[in-house]
Amino acid sequence: MAKTYCTAIVLAAGSGKRMGTKVHKQYLLMGGRPVLYYSLHTFQESVLIDEVILVCGSGEEEYCRREIVEKYGLTKVAKIIPGGAERFNSVWNGLKETKDGYVYIHDGARPFVDEEMIARAYECVSACHACVAGMPSKDTVKIADETQTVQQTPDRSSVWIVQTPQVFDTELIRKAYGMLMEQKIINVTDDAMVAEQMLGCPVKLFPGSYENIKITTPEDLEIAEVFLKRKS
Repeated sequence: MAKTYCTAIVLAAGSGKRMGTKVHKQYLLMGGRPVLYYSLHTFQESVLIDEVILVCGSGEEEYCRREIVEKYGLTKVAKIIPGGAERFNSVWNGLKETKDGYVYIHDGARPFVDEEMIARAYECVSACHACVAGMPSKDTVKIADETQTVQQTPDRSSVWIVQTPQVFDTELIRKAYGMLMEQKIINVTDDAMVAEQMLGCPVKLFPGSYENIKITTPEDLEIAEVFLKRKS
C-alpha cells in the first residue's frame, strides 16, 4: 500500500509568558540550539513526513528562516507563515496551507517527539482518522469548582495527559476547524477537541512519551536539558 502524504504543522507562535524571559520559549537555547530546532529536525529526518509548515509569531518569519531553517538545513520546511492571536488561529493558518493526506499538528515547544512516536501516529491515524499522543496520568486528578473545592475524582486508570503531535486526516480536521472559525467558538484547548465538538469525531489515543514534555516554565527547560544530555 502506498504511503499517504504527511504534513507536519509545527506551532512556534507562542509568547511564552510563563517562562519569564524576553526571548520566546521556542527560541531559547537548549544544548546550544533553539528549542524549536529539535522537533523540526526530527520531522526533517523522518521517513514518514513529506513536508513541514512552520507557523511562527507575526513578524518573526525572516528570523525563523535565517536562524533556524536555513542555518540547520531544514529543507522539508516548505512554508513559514505567521500565526494568529491564539493557538487555534495559528493552527487554522497552517491548515489552509496543507495538502490532502495526513497532518501532524505539533507544538514547537515539545522538543522530544521522535521517529517511533511519528510511526505510532501514522499507524493509528491510518486506522482511525483522528488520534493524539498522550500518556496515562501518574497522578490522581481532581475536578474542582470555581472555589477550588473538589467536585469529582476520576478513576486514574481512565485519565490520560494529552500531548502533541495530534494527527488527523487532513480533510477532516480542516473541515472541523472551518466550522469552528465560522461559529467563532473559541473555548477549545487542543485540536482533538475541535474534531470532537465540531464533527462528533471519535479520537484515538496512542502512546507518546513521559519525556515528550512541553517547555513552558524555567523548570521545564532544566528538565529538558537533563533529557537531552541522556539522549546524547
